[in-house]
Amino acid sequence: MASWAALSPSIVEYFEGEDSYRCGYCKNESGSRSNGMWAHSMTVQDYQDLIDRGWRRSGKYVYKPVMNQTCCPQYTIRCRPLQFQPSKSHKKVLKKMLKFLAKGEISKGNYEDDPMEPTMEDTVAGDFGLINKLDIQCDLKTLSGDLTESFDSEEKKKGKSPKKGESNEVIQSQDIEEKLGSGEPSHPVKMPMAPKPGKGADLSKPPCRKAKEIRKERKRLKLMQQNPAGELEGFQAQGEPPSLFPPKASKSNQPKSLEDLIFESLPENASHKLEVRVVRSSPPSSQFKATFQESYQVYKRYQMVIHKDPPDKPTVSQFTRFLCSSPLEAENPPNGPDCGYGSFHQQYWLDGRIIAVGVIDILPYCVSSVYLYYDPDYSFLSLGVYSALREIAFTRQLHQKTSQLSYYYMGFYIHSCPKMKYKGQYRPSDLLCPETYVWVPIEQCLPSLENSKYCRFNQDPEAADEGRSKDPDRLQVFHKKAIMPYGVYKKQQKDPGEEATVLQYARLVGQACSERMLLFRN
Repeated sequence: MASWAALSPSIVEYFEGEDSYRCGYCKNESGSRSNGMWAHSMTVQDYQDLIDRGWRRSGKYVYKPVMNQTCCPQYTIRCRPLQFQPSKSHKKVLKKMLKFLAKGEISKGNYEDDPMEPTMEDTVAGDFGLINKLDIQCDLKTLSGDLTESFDSEEKKKGKSPKKGESNEVIQSQDIEEKLGSGEPSHPVKMPMAPKPGKGADLSKPPCRKAKEIRKERKRLKLMQQNPAGELEGFQAQGEPPSLFPPKASKSNQPKSLEDLIFESLPENASHKLEVRVVRSSPPSSQFKATFQESYQVYKRYQMVIHKDPPDKPTVSQFTRFLCSSPLEAENPPNGPDCGYGSFHQQYWLDGRIIAVGVIDILPYCVSSVYLYYDPDYSFLSLGVYSALREIAFTRQLHQKTSQLSYYYMGFYIHSCPKMKYKGQYRPSDLLCPETYVWVPIEQCLPSLENSKYCRFNQDPEAADEGRSKDPDRLQVFHKKAIMPYGVYKKQQKDPGEEATVLQYARLVGQACSERMLLFRN
């Protein structure tokens, strides 16, 4: 991964201090606290490493909650799709969709089983203020292209990757400055609500799996490896199971897998047809551009009906900024997924029109869910739950070609907010320890969270953050058209506050990212 990712460096602009703003969960006017940076460009490996340290993106703004100070601590949560088994409530949602597609049946009862997450701007309310501050007097988008060309040229000249030594890096920065000439370099998936007492699964216990189920899963994964077709090729019709999921004679004691339930055959005279299309959103593909207006209209209706936004609030600009713009560079290595890495929209087409869109990032080790919006007329289909299950199945499918891609990141788990605890129902799953950045099974974390909002999940008192910044002098700085290690940069600085800002950034991103990403300082 490093060899091809290193050719296009991430460029970030860190904002000193911490931002306080209104919490989208408990509505505390100034209780939510986070650190943030603007990502002008970012490699998928850098973003993978950042979310494994508790960061998250909203558009091009990348933020990290101050976990021991914020009013509602937000723990990064990931599901393990390879071991995932749908629960009874998950199966009900899938069967409801199949009945609707096959016969047009609309289930009666309460359709509001998808919890409402806060709107994007509530979740990171500081975005709007920050974006206004970010009328940065530099054009780093163009600069990023120049830097990429410079790095590419250097690679060809040397025939190898640049060394990490200080002298080499300074020389490299001089070469890039020369090439730049006189040009001035001028920021959730919805799933079911927590079950009512006595009616749901015990969240403190992992789901049981029989040996027979595990054998069946292994056989299915082997079949998928032999024929990794389907959603990656653009779209997949519901009720037309791809060859990697051949129909099997099911036994009463052998539960159906997630794929069996999703791709169950429909009758020839089915009432409806559902297709799922994966389109690259950044840079926008031709399919994305062709469907932009239709997709935006679905988003606008969703915000107005579900989140009660006034008609003038969900603008094209807001939609583009938060759900279409992405700092992630599109990367297509030969050993990666067929669609490549980067940012995508997973569109749900019902009878030729978009009814829902899942915004996702495909990263080296995971599919990361960013947001979901849908046509409120189809709330009865529990599209929040349905899309999450489709994304889990999609992750399993990507895993067949790219074996290290084996996790589904669901954003943040907020135990202190009742309507946000539903993510814990997708088992098995893990929470990220906010101090040592190791993954801990959620059932081991829940007892501690019942006693305290903020918890260190790693039970080893001696354990430390292994990825912490150990040598900040090696941090890469982009300053005055030159790339240099922080050890060189700090000798040129007289502002006493500059060192504190850079060291805070280094502590939060970790040593590996600090050495790869370029920290822009004006």
